[in-house]
Amino acid sequence: MKEDKNMVLPKGVTQENFLKAVEQLTQLMGNDNVLVSTEHILPYTKIMMSVDNAEHTPSAVVTATTVEQIQAILKICNEYKIPIWTISTGRNFGYGSAAPVERGQIILDLKKMNKIIHVDPDLCTALVEPGVTYQQLYDYLQENNIPLMLSFSAPSAIAGPLGNTMDRGVGYTPYGEHFMMQCGMEVVLANGEVLRTGMGGVQGDKAWQVFKWGYGPTLDGMFTQSNYGICTKMGFWLMPKPPVYKPFEIQFSEESDISEIVEMIRPLRIAQIIPNSVVIANILWEAATCDTRRSQYTMEPGSTSDEILKQIQKDKNLGAWNVYAALYGTQEQVDVNWNIVKAAVEKLGKGKLITQEEAGNTQPFKYRAELMSGVPNLQEFGLYNWRGGGGSMWFAPVTQARGSECDKQKSMAKRILNKHGLDYVGEFIVGWRDMHHVIDVLYNRADPEETKRADACFNELLDEFEKEGYAVYRVNTHFQERVAQIYGPVKRQVEHAIKRALDPNNILAPGKCGIDLTNNF
Repeated sequence: MKEDKNMVLPKGVTQENFLKAVEQLTQLMGNDNVLVSTEHILPYTKIMMSVDNAEHTPSAVVTATTVEQIQAILKICNEYKIPIWTISTGRNFGYGSAAPVERGQIILDLKKMNKIIHVDPDLCTALVEPGVTYQQLYDYLQENNIPLMLSFSAPSAIAGPLGNTMDRGVGYTPYGEHFMMQCGMEVVLANGEVLRTGMGGVQGDKAWQVFKWGYGPTLDGMFTQSNYGICTKMGFWLMPKPPVYKPFEIQFSEESDISEIVEMIRPLRIAQIIPNSVVIANILWEAATCDTRRSQYTMEPGSTSDEILKQIQKDKNLGAWNVYAALYGTQEQVDVNWNIVKAAVEKLGKGKLITQEEAGNTQPFKYRAELMSGVPNLQEFGLYNWRGGGGSMWFAPVTQARGSECDKQKSMAKRILNKHGLDYVGEFIVGWRDMHHVIDVLYNRADPEETKRADACFNELLDEFEKEGYAVYRVNTHFQERVAQIYGPVKRQVEHAIKRALDPNNILAPGKCGIDLTNNF
């Protein structure tokens, strides 16, 4: 490889050592699997965050297909202290995409490791490699007539179960808490050793995908949202397809209804009357998945007025809040639970119940029903067309599933977003007792002034929510160090102690979730 004055280098690595490392990687992997030209690296630099692409540009991309190749790559990177940013399918839109957390890191792309190793239709388990997508797994189940149901985030088809679970993503079925349904990992450590969590280390074991805990400390969790190892296999549980599936929607006409909605839904979720993760989506979230901001409404620059919001609500036949949930089981079970749900709505005295028979194939009900039944789709990418310009940053604070908390968070978020000329496009996802408040900070990244406002807005959201005791559960790579600070110094000290023990050369994704041995805090 020839020297290039414009070459992007990893932090603290000389060009001479970087070229030596690339040469050795090329000898190991071949030219097709070691990408260094600007043309080949470009697809890995397409971020949606409020910073210049250059801040997250990789120095090279290496693709691997086996654990043995990963071990050999790590040996070279340890020798030259080359940092690696690992991706699976690389589709983490709104959270950083495929780009590394720091400029100059080598991307280790595992999309070619895409084997569905095993699916057990009786025990309802699967074991997959990092590059397996939800669409690929769904097609496998369909082609083999295996009556199991997936759970995934939206949009889902091009994302993968391993990557989503490792970032602790959530879905919309009764198995929607994805890390809870994970069972058994294979992890390559920084020194090349292979660790199998849970029962996986027992010679000849048959319980790796059915018993999570094994013996001694349970280690799976520390490899999620961290940089302690590279996950090359993951097991997880799948839900049997129920004989009856009944999706439904409840539309509420006023933004102020949010508190009463949550108070109605929470006891139904805790009691498992409604067994899946309930979505409470605001008017703009639903409108954006099917339309653009400028298509039918003359809007001034800045946020959408309440008057226009009401007009959209009327024109699109949507609620100010649109609640989506489903019932699963036998006909007898569904009938009993449906009567309980109807009684709860009647007692509340507001809310329009809509069934699948009434909604038909209209959007957004159709894609919501598909998500809750484990059918992947890409409909929610429509969010990115609302303002246009390719800017998206997810702000996702968590709180208790209490009406007062959700109302407070909604009011805070809308005020801050509107202050910066941006729209409140949000939904609440009701877990058993928690509430994920997911907000898409959408902006025109092609407009430098709007990008600057979006950056200031995101910083203010973090600052103001922290003052009220709210923190996000995931964040894009631009703000990971900032969010790590919210969780306090003791947690960070423990995280860094683990990092020093497992990765003393600091080569695995330094900076991810604020874990970097070069940081002082």
